[in-house]
Amino acid sequence: MPQLAPPGELAVVPIGDFHTEAGGLINEAFLAYQRWGQLRIGQDGSTNVLLIQHALTGDSDVAEWWKGLVGPGMALDTERFCVICTNVIGGCKGSIGPADRHPDGDHWGSRFPAISIRDQVDAEKKLLDALGIRRLSAVIGGSMGGARTLEWSLMYPEAVDAALVIAVSARASAWQIGIQSAQISMIEGDLFWHGGDYYDTGYSPNAGLGAARKLAHLTYRGELEVDERFGSEAQPGENPLGTFRDRRQRFAVQSYLDHQARKLVERFDAGSYVILTDSLNRHDISRDRGGLNKVLSSSTVPTMVVGVDTDILYPYHQQEHLSRNLGNLLAMAKISSPVGHDAFLAEFRQMDNILRRFMALAEPSLTIPDSPELTGKIEFYI
Repeated sequence: MPQLAPPGELAVVPIGDFHTEAGGLINEAFLAYQRWGQLRIGQDGSTNVLLIQHALTGDSDVAEWWKGLVGPGMALDTERFCVICTNVIGGCKGSIGPADRHPDGDHWGSRFPAISIRDQVDAEKKLLDALGIRRLSAVIGGSMGGARTLEWSLMYPEAVDAALVIAVSARASAWQIGIQSAQISMIEGDLFWHGGDYYDTGYSPNAGLGAARKLAHLTYRGELEVDERFGSEAQPGENPLGTFRDRRQRFAVQSYLDHQARKLVERFDAGSYVILTDSLNRHDISRDRGGLNKVLSSSTVPTMVVGVDTDILYPYHQQEHLSRNLGNLLAMAKISSPVGHDAFLAEFRQMDNILRRFMALAEPSLTIPDSPELTGKIEFYI
């Protein structure tokens, strides 16, 4: 009988030895998750679970990073649905990653194998199996979470009633691989990286991680938004136009990026950043399956696709490509925002409308055990 963690509380579930797509082994793996709402399971195995997929440096606390969208009567209605969000394998927010201890007592560090988006989904499936959840009302995710959502619909179509794919592509483009590889190089070039085995040195590759975040953050935001906010203004009290260049004298945008770098360094592990960024480089739904469009057309899960009109990292034409080729398209939606890629995490009013529209469109495809009167015997787990 499934026993879920109390609402909002982080729980860790062992999933056993995990074999990666590329042949690696993660001994005694475990994943963390949080949930909101009451789980309902029908006799046919249907559930009311909405599985949410976080982005690269996100975590399982979807009620925080999508605040106002998860809760009673909200777009992700916890009076009707059980919302579950996991922390991805390789992460550093409760699930096993490079910073965790190997069974031999030392940190995994450089021994932590590379993982793919498919590995992330496979690990998540093992977690849900351990919880007694075999079928999902919907899978929803943006950016790296959108890549996972796509793979869920292709790897386990029988387990997914509907999917919402946000701000991602069918495969990593050369530009994406290039920009992401540059970030990895910044971390690996830090003197404190030590080949990934820095955990017992007393130092961390914070400078490399901060530099990677600055570059990444520029791809997360829109050029118009950044220019409107900062232009070519100097940071108050500093002068970047002096006789000699001085790194302490900054433009306002430099100060902003320094701030973003500090925030990530304080909350995220560099080893996990490398592992997860590399998994985005490996994203390709056509790998070992045939042509890209052929794979998309084979999808049977009703899927809605969402893009952002100013997205630099995953340009809108990539979501248009998905919408033109998916075998079972529910709808296409566009977020109009100067914010860029991060708009799906910032434009809450538009996301509220999109999520509600998705749930309405997906309704005919969902098999939701609403009440004992409608579905016969239903067991409730809290």
